Amino acid sequence: QCLVAMVSEDVGLLPNGIFLELLEECDSASKSYDLIGNLFKQMNTERSAGGGRYKGVPYFNGGIFQEIDPVELTSGEILLLIQAADEDWGKVQPAVFGSLFQSSMDQKERHAHGAHFTNEADIQKVVLPTLVRPFRKRLEDADTLKKLLALRQAIENYRVLDPACGSGNFLYVAFRELSKISLDLIAKVRANFGVDAAKKIGFGMPVRTQQFYGIDHTPFATELTKVTLALAKEFSLLEGQERFREFQSDLLNQALPLDNLDENIICGDALFMKWPEADAIIGNPPFQSKNKMQKELGPEYLQKIRGAYPDIPGRADYCVYWFRKAHDSLQEGQRAGLVGTNTIRQNYAREGGLDYIVEHAGTITEAVSSQPWSGEASVHVSIVNWVKGKDDGPKFLFELTGNDRQGPWKTSELPSINSSLSFTTDVSGAKRLKVNIGSKTCFQGQTHGHKGFLLSPQRAAALLREDKENRDVIFPFLTWNDMLSTFPPAPKRYVIDFHPRDLIESARYTAPFAMLRKEVLPDRQKAAQEEEKRNAGLLKGNPKARANVHHANFLKQWWLLSWARAEMIEAIHSLSRYLICGQVTKRPIFEFVSPDIHPNAACMVFPFEDDYSFGILQSAIHWAWFVAKCSTLTERFRYTSDTVFDTFPWPQSPTPAQVTRVAEASQELRKVRRKATDETNLSLRKLYQLTELPGENALKTAHADLDAAVRLAYGMGQKSDPLSFLLILNAEIASLEEKGTDVQGPGLPKGIKSAAVLISTDRMEVQPLTPSAGAPGKS
Repeated sequence: QCLVAMVSEDVGLLPNGIFLELLEECDSASKSYDLIGNLFKQMNTERSAGGGRYKGVPYFNGGIFQEIDPVELTSGEILLLIQAADEDWGKVQPAVFGSLFQSSMDQKERHAHGAHFTNEADIQKVVLPTLVRPFRKRLEDADTLKKLLALRQAIENYRVLDPACGSGNFLYVAFRELSKISLDLIAKVRANFGVDAAKKIGFGMPVRTQQFYGIDHTPFATELTKVTLALAKEFSLLEGQERFREFQSDLLNQALPLDNLDENIICGDALFMKWPEADAIIGNPPFQSKNKMQKELGPEYLQKIRGAYPDIPGRADYCVYWFRKAHDSLQEGQRAGLVGTNTIRQNYAREGGLDYIVEHAGTITEAVSSQPWSGEASVHVSIVNWVKGKDDGPKFLFELTGNDRQGPWKTSELPSINSSLSFTTDVSGAKRLKVNIGSKTCFQGQTHGHKGFLLSPQRAAALLREDKENRDVIFPFLTWNDMLSTFPPAPKRYVIDFHPRDLIESARYTAPFAMLRKEVLPDRQKAAQEEEKRNAGLLKGNPKARANVHHANFLKQWWLLSWARAEMIEAIHSLSRYLICGQVTKRPIFEFVSPDIHPNAACMVFPFEDDYSFGILQSAIHWAWFVAKCSTLTERFRYTSDTVFDTFPWPQSPTPAQVTRVAEASQELRKVRRKATDETNLSLRKLYQLTELPGENALKTAHADLDAAVRLAYGMGQKSDPLSFLLILNAEIASLEEKGTDVQGPGLPKGIKSAAVLISTDRMEVQPLTPSAGAPGKS
């Protein structure tokens, strides 16, 4: 109510300066109660005051002043309002209210609901393609008065919905842009057909706030949206007065009373209610990753949402549900534009959302593949605009190169945009190959699950001095950052890993066991108890609901790592070395590691010890597939075993000479890499950053030689598109598997007789701990 009053006095809808004058008279709390409260009451009274302090105050209503709650303001609050009212609110765009909305929520509430303010630049990436351009095209093509009248009628009947409206910023921008089009329409009629024709169609604004609908779960958000739209109407009328001064009176008559939007802007859970019918659906649904949904939303809500939307994969992000419901709500020819986390174009989220849209008559018309979010959330987003049905117009895809929102941007006009929002070959249809799945050659590293399992080198050294048998259960624990950022690469921590020992067997290692009993057991007991309470509430509401036993299972084996990856540990311990890469990474870097080192969950683990397998995985061919099939975390790529490794086709019939060439190129690449790091003390991260700069670089040359060798092993032309080649090969292998035909899977090709010569000895080593507890590593 204060916002509306401050704007209204500065745009001429209230007597000039009245709100500020009343505030300056409030030298006591009781005066503020009377003076401000009575102003708002008068703004809600149809009969204007004949005299007194409130003479000239018009009737506002609109639902905003329907309930007046006078308050006794403190002197500090009055001072803050005076400072605010002293500004020129006629120049303030309501789009800034989004920051008010976000700042009004505490951090916990923002996290729980995934609420984030959208700046106008990103709003326009939805509003322009979804609303503005289609109407602008019609306005441009309208060359008769009849067509212009029909267009005006279409604008008057156009309905817009934001099902996660927040402060109403999307609706405000949509209202403003449609109003500008309507003013341009009037100007075109006047210019081409005369003032009389313009008078005939009327100079009133055809765009009404009642054409706009919003849903939000937060009462404050819905009230703020009503204010935002009310002010959108005022500002649009002011623009009309500026452009058509001879018809100011017609426009002024429309300014008040404000429209009542109580039926348009609704407080509720959009995913469990019927949406108002709309011609366009726009907005920014909540950011909530699949990994945090249960923690932030609770198991009861998660069960409810998955029950209501059973066709959406359980590993999809929260925003995917909005994409699905938006598409199902559209009729033929209607449009939508939504912002989502950039996982909507990847794997399970894509299957539940964008795949569903394009498979059910949806046509993506314009999209931003991925960009950093403009607000506080550390997340990358995709922006997707689509129409239900066919669209013969050009399609535009934008992709940010790098991590700077200013660009450079890659922009292309395409005949169609795939659900991966990718310029490259769409490999979303690649199948998981049985031979890859059955090979058991791709794992994620160990997840400790509690800091009590971790040891500093100093503590590990002390435990080993105390009892040599502790070596059975204490291991160097390698993170990908240790490998990438330190020189020489070395684990910075150690881990207590009792697997596969039971409780009694583990207890014989007295000191490590005592540490876990003291630090890990109490926390796991507490987590299990809290989980049990949540399950009780869940089952009370729905006795058939599936209770979560995540922490209960951890408690049953509290002395063991959360995920010890027994199969992976067994596989690497039988080898002289194994391969790792980062689970989340910007660059393709693989390295051999001693099996005495246990890999952390930040590492992807490949139990190969031969140089040929290293070469295939380290190649740009595998990297291209990795990037196309992976999920992402911000701008970094996340290696996923089921979508990347399980679908990746290995060379089917390389000759022994081709296999040897790949192995030799692999050895040479690592030799160049070691020489460069040894001579410069650069970490692998810094070394690979140099490959992104122009100029000659021995490492770049070594990678190019390896890529050429790998292409030969595949029988792939040196200039062939690797994704197209691999996609065809994936389909061929899948088809052969269906027929029961033997195919080549990951690792050395069958029939290689001299495998030993393809296994060199370089690997990341860890020297024994010393009393000073240093843990130097060397590769």
